[in-house]
Amino acid sequence: MNAESLDGRLLFAVPKKGRLHDKCLELLAGADIQFRRHQRLDVCLVKNHPIALVFLPASDIPSFVGKGNVDIGITGHDVILEAQMEEHVTEVLRLGFGKCALQVQVPESGPIKTVDDLAGKRVVTSFEVLSGKYFSKLDKKFQLTGGHATKIEYVGGSVEAACALGLADGIVDLVESGDTMRAAGLHAIATVLETEAVLIKSSTPKDPSHEPLINVISSRIAGVVAAGHYVVCQYNILRDKLPAATTVTPGRRAPTVSPLEDDGWVGVSVMVEKKRMANIMDDLVKIGAEDILIFNLDNCRV
Repeated sequence: MNAESLDGRLLFAVPKKGRLHDKCLELLAGADIQFRRHQRLDVCLVKNHPIALVFLPASDIPSFVGKGNVDIGITGHDVILEAQMEEHVTEVLRLGFGKCALQVQVPESGPIKTVDDLAGKRVVTSFEVLSGKYFSKLDKKFQLTGGHATKIEYVGGSVEAACALGLADGIVDLVESGDTMRAAGLHAIATVLETEAVLIKSSTPKDPSHEPLINVISSRIAGVVAAGHYVVCQYNILRDKLPAATTVTPGRRAPTVSPLEDDGWVGVSVMVEKKRMANIMDDLVKIGAEDILIFNLDNCRV
């Protein structure tokens, strides 16, 4: 595939591997972005839209979107800050997956108990920029300068082994489940930031003619994300109990209320958070709702 075949197409960067890759493919399928990626090729054309998907390391995507020719992309919020691209890209939408925390970790059985204890010592990380900013504030607090300042050293992988192998007194690394951290005998003593996957676009549009398509794709992806977070709840309730019920189920905007043939009763249809649906149904029963039904969403527009 050559550059000429990409002319006029919107370029959409997607993580080529790692913790965000599989979820991104599910997101593209839900947004009806149809493509076939040939083996070993990192660029492929979308069949049903003038889009080319570009598969890149997540850490490179902010730079390609912010300063290159790529129009939109999916990466981590932490990666944008680490690449110092926050002024060059706009976060269009938080995607609700890839959630984790960038945390300061030290050996659980070691002498360092707080982040203040780590100031002026050795810290290993693959997030040099974020770690540097975080510990520079501590160094300033304790007036540590020159050779007494906290030493930040970069390693590209196996950060969690740095303490055990004598390279560091503490590390800064991403924590998702915490299993790797605990297996290495580490525990977190501070959180630098919370992060998740985000849809981004360039702060300076590459091609104004792409804006309508960017808006369509963003809307579709927002719908897929909402469908994963919400379910539809339908129930019947006496009209005089409706105010109490709508307090429990306010909906994203407002519930849909329809009169029923049985005098004094109304039917309510409303979106509720999937993770809270069991408690919401219990509360509705207590209020006096009947015929409570839950429907999963395959897709939606919000």
